Amino acid sequence: MEVGDAKILVVEDERITAEDIKSGLEFAGYTVPAIVSSGEDAIKKAGELKPDLVLMDIKLKGEMDGIEAAGQIRVLYDIPVIYLTAYSDESTVQRAKITEPSGYILKERTGLIKKPFEESELHTAIEITLYRHRIEKDHDRLFSAMLGSINQGIIATDSDGKIKLMNEIAEVLVGWDESEVVGKDLRDFVRNFNELFPLREKASSSNEVEFRDIIITSKDGSEGTVHGKVALIKDENDEEEGFIITLNNPA
Repeated sequence: MEVGDAKILVVEDERITAEDIKSGLEFAGYTVPAIVSSGEDAIKKAGELKPDLVLMDIKLKGEMDGIEAAGQIRVLYDIPVIYLTAYSDESTVQRAKITEPSGYILKERTGLIKKPFEESELHTAIEITLYRHRIEKDHDRLFSAMLGSINQGIIATDSDGKIKLMNEIAEVLVGWDESEVVGKDLRDFVRNFNELFPLREKASSSNEVEFRDIIITSKDGSEGTVHGKVALIKDENDEEEGFIITLNNPA
């Protein structure tokens, strides 16, 4: 993606500051399709415009602040967010971390930072974010293609049982579309979840656990049983990241 192709949604409740941000971004070659001043409008415009990135202030007009809006934009549209805010207190930073932002840049309380170094910091953060997101998208497409070629159902969850992805065969076996369950708890449709999980103790000793009788509740309310096995996912520090559940395809 060239710089000129990148669309950036600006979310800022101070109009003069917002126009400064817009002018600076456009001078650098970016496109700014809209400026909004509330969290509610940010979510709406993110869905309509599908920007490549959102620059988000934290204090906004309306009932929803920037952190809540950023969290919803990430879940609903997978659009990266960089916070550009005057707020750096510990409680705000900790709340912001939960939304997994691509950056957190401080501005002066009197307006947008105008010093060259700080302008450069913002543009560098934008370029790194756009590059990383593009690489992640390419990886996701490759991974999805690979999952589609496997003749088994695959469900990946985080360490809390929240669903991260599901391939087409798993969709058929469990009776849910991936778009309907990503981000939701596996407990929502695995009726005997508590009998199967937590599998940490079992999985940590053998890495892969075979199990039977996963009782699935489909969206129409019907129940069925699927057989499969679970593998624990760990990061480079040997910390638990989640689970891969492999479901047998009866065909």
